[in-house]
Amino acid sequence: MQVNIKQIFGEFNHGYALDKHSLYSTPIGENEHGHMQFDTKRTEAGEAVFQLKYRDDQNAVHPLAKAVADHIVPKIPSFGLIVPMPASNPRPSQPVTSVAKALGTLLNKPVFDNMLVKAPGGTSLKNLETRAEKDAALANQIRLYPAITAMGRWNVLLLDDLYHSGASLDAACRVLRTYAKIADIYVATLTWR
Repeated sequence: MQVNIKQIFGEFNHGYALDKHSLYSTPIGENEHGHMQFDTKRTEAGEAVFQLKYRDDQNAVHPLAKAVADHIVPKIPSFGLIVPMPASNPRPSQPVTSVAKALGTLLNKPVFDNMLVKAPGGTSLKNLETRAEKDAALANQIRLYPAITAMGRWNVLLLDDLYHSGASLDAACRVLRTYAKIADIYVATLTWR
């Protein structure tokens, strides 16, 4: 998978995104149901995320995990476990969790897919304009379930599908930092907006 790595910043120690999600998206008119249609060109990573998230194409899981392993993992210090960002919407298969598990298999690292959970019925961030609105909507929406049974403190890789304002990642990092077993937090996202 061809990528264009970008460093991202937030309340984590280091973070990177594989590539931009969309190169362009141009309105081309409404369909027969009155819904606007778009001519959209995505990057390779963006198309894989789209197919996985909205078309449940499980063939996208391994290439995305391998791209993270090949292009982001070498840029960050050592970590002991992987935590996927909690899902906002229930789906039969959670895309970020699927990629996290594939990445864990590639790197021989444990994946704690239930360590962070979003409270049900939270506000969608898609319609919020400002970072302050997003931070307010996320307040107390992410919960921690302490699941590490090993002794010591662990560096963690937090995985998400899209980096935009960073509000969700920062909220997750604040919650993770309340857990005494977490040391440094590194972030990998599949795309950025």
